[in-house]
Amino acid sequence: MSKAAKMSVIAIMLFFLSGCLYPSDQRAENQIPYPDQIQTVQQAVNQYQVDTGVLPIKTRDAETPIYQKYPVDFSLLVPRYIQSPPGNSFENGGVFQYVLVNVDEAAEVKLIDLTVMNDVRELQTRLNQYMRKNELAPIGEMVDTGLFTLQFEELGYKEPPRVRSPYFNNYLPLLIDNSGQVLMDYSIDLNMALLQDDNHSYEYGDDIRDLLVEQSYFVPVFSIPYTIDEESGEPTYFMDRVYGRK
Repeated sequence: MSKAAKMSVIAIMLFFLSGCLYPSDQRAENQIPYPDQIQTVQQAVNQYQVDTGVLPIKTRDAETPIYQKYPVDFSLLVPRYIQSPPGNSFENGGVFQYVLVNVDEAAEVKLIDLTVMNDVRELQTRLNQYMRKNELAPIGEMVDTGLFTLQFEELGYKEPPRVRSPYFNNYLPLLIDNSGQVLMDYSIDLNMALLQDDNHSYEYGDDIRDLLVEQSYFVPVFSIPYTIDEESGEPTYFMDRVYGRK
């Protein structure tokens, strides 16, 4: 066999092997929120609830943030209601966790983008290490009651880290609350979502994060409640809801 022919054979072999060698959580098909996969899971969840009277969810404690509280338990759905977890699900090597919202009414399947969670947790890890050494967090300005910016340079960053949101591909700033929890500031996304929904009836006191959920496949993880500013009509932090005040 000529050298050119040998090289051609090797190239073909590498082409076919690349699909197996490429890490499953990095494959493009595992990073796309396919509507048909979401619909398939929705149908499986609906049928499971009809048959059993309960939802196929994993148990989480009462303190779990609302949008992370009801992850789909695929072990209850496979193989009777669905052949296998979707390829883009965490359980099958993908970057999305399937969760339920509106569980007390009509449960709806949504996604958590785990790449977003990983980015936030990276900062949380640095912050926790800093606080173990220095006791106090490197707090910057207070933006609302119990909500602060961070002096990111104290954590080894040359510039404030931002996380790309799954809604409008905006790079969102990060904040910290009184408990030392890193949070994403969804104000930019909420402004854009409000502009897309001219007929909304939100008013002060309503948690407008639902708008992001309604307009997309994703839930806003690491978020605080937001409401409508009475004067400007724009999104504003709603820390009163966090502390049980209205």
